[in-house]
Amino acid sequence: MNKVVLIGRLTKDPDLRYTAGNQTPIARFTLAVGRFSKKEGQPDADFISIVVFGKTADNVGKYIKKGSLVAVSGRIQTGSYTDQEGKKRYTTDVIADEVKFLDKLNTGGTSGGSDFGGGYTEDFHPVDENDDLPF
Repeated sequence: MNKVVLIGRLTKDPDLRYTAGNQTPIARFTLAVGRFSKKEGQPDADFISIVVFGKTADNVGKYIKKGSLVAVSGRIQTGSYTDQEGKKRYTTDVIADEVKFLDKLNTGGTSGGSDFGGGYTEDFHPVDENDDLPF
């Protein structure tokens, strides 16, 4: 089984690009995920490369930025390539199926926990916290 769930903050704004053929959105970002340190009081973090495709990638590119707190669910994928100097380089990425925004968004005070994974096809529309909710 290859399943990973992470919560962390973006180290910089996501890089949103589109494939040449069918213009599929691809977002890449690095997540700083805290971990326990052997030394008391010493915060430590792992920096994990995340890749997201499709509508989820579009929403990531539009609505989160450096410092945003997100939860990511997906799988680990490894790969390799040869760089310009002829050296073989190895990569490890998390291919995200879901990205949940855990911070309040700056676009109208929407509360956190927004989910943009798992086949959502409609654009995100922030809801004002003062509006009546339909439930």
